[in-house]
Amino acid sequence: MPDYEIVNEKPVTLVEVKELLKTVEKRDTELTFRANKTKEYLGSFTDKKLKDVKELYQKIQELNIPRLKDRHIVKIIDIHPVDMDSLKAVLSAETITLKEEDLKKILAIL
Repeated sequence: MPDYEIVNEKPVTLVEVKELLKTVEKRDTELTFRANKTKEYLGSFTDKKLKDVKELYQKIQELNIPRLKDRHIVKIIDIHPVDMDSLKAVLSAETITLKEEDLKKILAIL
């Protein structure tokens, strides 16, 4: 088994993964079994446009909320909670606590 070295690690949204799969499919002309399953899943669960997702990401990032990392923003965008309880549930698995006013700002953007 070849040794792999992780050069860069960056969280990406489901919409970005869908776009990346499109470029891989153009390059390789055929996707692997797992890539096809991923493409099917993304087709069922992602209906947003890449431009809209990047805009949401930028707006949430511009709030300058302390301790809110890229992976948190990506998770929020992917799940797209619509109320305070849902947003708290999304972030409950993370070791992050945000002020009520910061959560309201995020919901206003979503």
